[in-house]
Amino acid sequence: MTISIVVPTFERLDHLRPALESVFAQTWLDWDLIVADDGSGEDVQTYLRTLEARPRVKVVRLAHTGNPAAVRNAGLRAATGTHVAFLDSDDLWAPRKLERQIATLGDRRWGYTAFRRVDRAGQVLPEERTRPWTPHAGDIFRQVVTGAASIRTPSVIATRELLGEAGGFDETLRSCEDYDLWMRLALRAPAAVVDEPLVDVRLHDRNLSRDWASAFHGRDRALAKLESLVPAPLRAFVRRERARNGAGLVSEHARRGERAAVARALLAGAPHAWRYPEWWWRALRALTRR
Repeated sequence: MTISIVVPTFERLDHLRPALESVFAQTWLDWDLIVADDGSGEDVQTYLRTLEARPRVKVVRLAHTGNPAAVRNAGLRAATGTHVAFLDSDDLWAPRKLERQIATLGDRRWGYTAFRRVDRAGQVLPEERTRPWTPHAGDIFRQVVTGAASIRTPSVIATRELLGEAGGFDETLRSCEDYDLWMRLALRAPAAVVDEPLVDVRLHDRNLSRDWASAFHGRDRALAKLESLVPAPLRAFVRRERARNGAGLVSEHARRGERAAVARALLAGAPHAWRYPEWWWRALRALTRR
């Protein structure tokens, strides 16, 4: 069983080095590494050339797109393993991450692990001590859609076959492309979970979106697309979650005092959300907020 590890990157050499060292430190030895570079400069290219001298390492060089889904898909197309694992270039794996996941997968076609959030220096954030995390295994489609199943890209492993069936990452989405794919995986196959934080997800100023609303808009597009993919009994559930997401966008604009944006969000959400009382309740609160 060979695992192809896909690492997309653009610049940030200071984080790329330790991320890849966490790959080389894996106790599971049957892997190959694919670094998909989104047009980085000479410093990163020099480092990547040293990696290419190693066995089992391939570099896919791209013209810069700024599209994370496209870069991940380029790496995915180069994958040859039975399974694919994803690692972002500023995150880290524990040495036994792949070994523990393979042992837990059994006959399941995809899975994920718990994770920790760390700061730029790699120190665990204080709030991680109290952050709730509940492992969800098996048929977790509903939990993925609602966000009850908390999944980060570097925690996921899946068979290459399943990723092909699901269609990979949607390159039309500039945010929530990972959430979009996990929903499609969960729709097709039960998940395995390792209830152990084997991934460190780094939070810093270069990976926190300045456009906070893009997460709501990306999620809305993913849910709108999903509605046409799910069996009829699940469509009402997906529509309700889309309405809840729209209500959250309205509330956040209102909290920020962005009244024109509140009006735009209400107009955009009304055609698909008007059936749901929660949307009306939040709309009323947003309109009466001062």
